[in-house]
Amino acid sequence: MSNLLCVYCSSSDLIDRKYFEAADALGRGMVARGWGLVYGGGHRGLMGAIARAVKCSGGHVVGVIPEFMITRELAYYESNELVTVTTMRQRKQIMEERAAGFITLPGGIGTLEELAEIMTLRYLNRLPKPVVVVNQDGYYDDLLRFFDKMVKERFKSRGVGDLFNVANSVDDVWQYLDSQQPFVADDLWR
Repeated sequence: MSNLLCVYCSSSDLIDRKYFEAADALGRGMVARGWGLVYGGGHRGLMGAIARAVKCSGGHVVGVIPEFMITRELAYYESNELVTVTTMRQRKQIMEERAAGFITLPGGIGTLEELAEIMTLRYLNRLPKPVVVVNQDGYYDDLLRFFDKMVKERFKSRGVGDLFNVANSVDDVWQYLDSQQPFVADDLWR
């Protein structure tokens, strides 16, 4: 089994420093617990922060980046492995295959899209790997309420909450990595 965690997160350099501090703490914590990183391959934003934290702590970093992003000089060239792909879909597939689990830090629309795909794969029983959403300072509160609304309005079955665990801080992440079981579709899916 892989000892890599896939981390989805922001590529923005414009966000509050507290998010960078959490990414750094997550990266250092991963290495302290024997985990390496597989991620989107960028050097900016939280992506760059977590990659640097893992690398500087002696961990293994696998970046997966589309060619068009390399030409914009967004790649983290210090990665132990920098995998170049053609499309965003290829990028996500390689990250999914190489990861033993998934962590979502605060991010934008790309982060949300990656999380939604992993949740969908878990719902369809195609991905038995743990998924942890870091809800730092309530960043994902509105998204979690939206999932509740999906259930209330019957667009989604009540088992949506079993697709991932919510950690309120980086310190809370570790308890979920070994405890999550494969998702079993509930009665409304059957």
